[in-house]
Amino acid sequence: MNDATTKGLVFVSSCEDPDKLKRMAINARRLGDAQVERAATLKLYSVLPSAEPGTLEHDVWRSIYALEGALKDERGRTTLLGRTRQKIARHGEERTVADLVVGPASDGFRMLIDRSMVDHTFEAVALRHPDRFSDAVRKAAAARLAESGF
Repeated sequence: MNDATTKGLVFVSSCEDPDKLKRMAINARRLGDAQVERAATLKLYSVLPSAEPGTLEHDVWRSIYALEGALKDERGRTTLLGRTRQKIARHGEERTVADLVVGPASDGFRMLIDRSMVDHTFEAVALRHPDRFSDAVRKAAAARLAESGF
């Protein structure tokens, strides 16, 4: 690891400003520093949610931002998860996660797995908050992650 990468990673680890993290990720991509780009991007997904870190709500929005970021990278344009956002507005984060985890695996799940962001999947969110989900939801989440090699 070179000095610039080390300095970039140190900066990212202490930064809580979304605009600075976006700029850091863009600059790291331009300079070909994939390690700093990934660190800045993942940290950005963690600071964007308005909910308290460690809560189900925070983890759900972190997952949404991660998938929207993956979609933007793939498609070259901003793509919001409109149906997921609408479902959250109608039914809340808990029910949205439960419904998506017990249903068939989504393209979003596969996208996050392919990008080594397993901890950003709703399945991982459900397992991190076992007191909020039924046994059936937790078992479905664990099974899907196991099928994917996690």
